[in-house]
Amino acid sequence: MAPETKGMEIPLNHKLQILFLTPWYPSEKDAMSGLFVQKHVEAVRAQGVDVRVIFSQGWGDMWRQWRTLRREGWMPDLVQLNVIQKQGLLALWLKHRYGIPYIIVEHWSGYLPENGKYMHQPAVKRRFAERVAEQASAILPVSNTLAKAMQACGIRNSRWQKINNVVDDFFFEGVKSQKSKVESRKTLLHVSCFDEKAKNTSALLRGFKELSARRNDVQLVMVGTGVDWKASQALSSELAIPPSQILWTGEQTPEQVCEWLHRADAFVLTSRYETAAIVLVEAFASGIPILSTPVGIATEIVTPDTGLIIPQENANRPMRLSKYLERIIELPKYDSQGKEFSAYTVGKQLKDIYTQCTVSE
Repeated sequence: MAPETKGMEIPLNHKLQILFLTPWYPSEKDAMSGLFVQKHVEAVRAQGVDVRVIFSQGWGDMWRQWRTLRREGWMPDLVQLNVIQKQGLLALWLKHRYGIPYIIVEHWSGYLPENGKYMHQPAVKRRFAERVAEQASAILPVSNTLAKAMQACGIRNSRWQKINNVVDDFFFEGVKSQKSKVESRKTLLHVSCFDEKAKNTSALLRGFKELSARRNDVQLVMVGTGVDWKASQALSSELAIPPSQILWTGEQTPEQVCEWLHRADAFVLTSRYETAAIVLVEAFASGIPILSTPVGIATEIVTPDTGLIIPQENANRPMRLSKYLERIIELPKYDSQGKEFSAYTVGKQLKDIYTQCTVSE
């Protein structure tokens, strides 16, 4: 779409120009925040798309960034709104002012009933979100679980399509030089941001305590950090889990997480809720057995060949969970799965959707 012009057909040789609007994005303050959005940006750029990003949580800064783009003479063909929040106002204004269509890629867990934040917002905010959603060319949640939750909250649109988060290629390729285990112990791996409300790491620790009381040949590796990381460590001490059987690594790079996955015997997630849980796909791509509660995309990728689904009520019963943990560490590894989450596949899907939506408008 030519600048300042509504409804003009995009030339065939035109390089698509896409504007990402997001409240979350990696920065010096937090290198992990919105990493999933950055991976979508990188995947789309690899498809030859000109992508610009407005990352802001404040009104003033958002509009200042937009005016900077306009002074540079840049105008998007389409807007990708990541999360229906304040940025939705800019997307809506661009559509009415310039005729620029927008799509919504939604990641927010607030729609999930276990979280509940969306429905606890003032009615005026919900009505605004519904208006933004209705006028989008498409809504692309990152899981079917999230799509159903959004629809249950009253979010309506004529076109829904799941779009996967991106898994780095090296998870599919494996690590070039795996470290040999010092011991022959079975290793259970957990990776998370240690937010107890969502991740329910306390249940995992209580279940592992029961397992460690029966077996001293198992180890639990806890990767990551977060608001409840120290509280999780304190609970581990309170439960008297043998220090020799639990390892706290702190924050790790994606490459280091990949290495841990290839060294471990099984991956465990006991979350109460997830919108997608990309770490499950990283385990899937690494070919490691998965034990997960039925959250996010777990039920889409965990089969009898790739792992076990544990009901939420059993995850919260230490003895029951310990038996699941004992079963999962005995399952064999399998060939890498999940190429539909690769950067190439997701990037191409997004580019195709951009093209369809700009042509249809």
